[in-house]
Amino acid sequence: MEKVQLQQWLRAVKSRLSYKNATIIVCLFNILTALFLLQSFFYSPSSKVASSHKALYRHIKESEDIRRSMVPVDLIRRVREIGQNVYVETDQIQQKDVKQTAAVDLISRLNNFRSYSDSGSTKALEEWRKRKMERARQRSLVKNSTASS
Repeated sequence: MEKVQLQQWLRAVKSRLSYKNATIIVCLFNILTALFLLQSFFYSPSSKVASSHKALYRHIKESEDIRRSMVPVDLIRRVREIGQNVYVETDQIQQKDVKQTAAVDLISRLNNFRSYSDSGSTKALEEWRKRKMERARQRSLVKNSTASS
């Protein structure tokens, strides 16, 4: 008997429950759910939760400050300065060494050349060197006069 009554009740409900009514019920359920989620999202949490968040934020900020204070800024700056000074000094030393080796090489070549050459070649070399020095003096005079103008 109960089974028959249940079937009759389901038929009555089905006849009253159309797609339109089912859609309205689902939409109302969605709207209520959205309102509940918005309320929980926009309203501030309880004071206990808020205070724990503030304490956590303060702890994170303090740890960041401690970490920053432990960075050896002066030491890093001094190491960079020393590195730059060493680079400049080694560059200057290398330039001096290159010039010195070139000068020593040139002197040894000239000495070897003089020992193998005759007096005429030596005389020509001396004349060439005098002309070269004279041209260099004239160029320096021209540069000095244009620089002072």
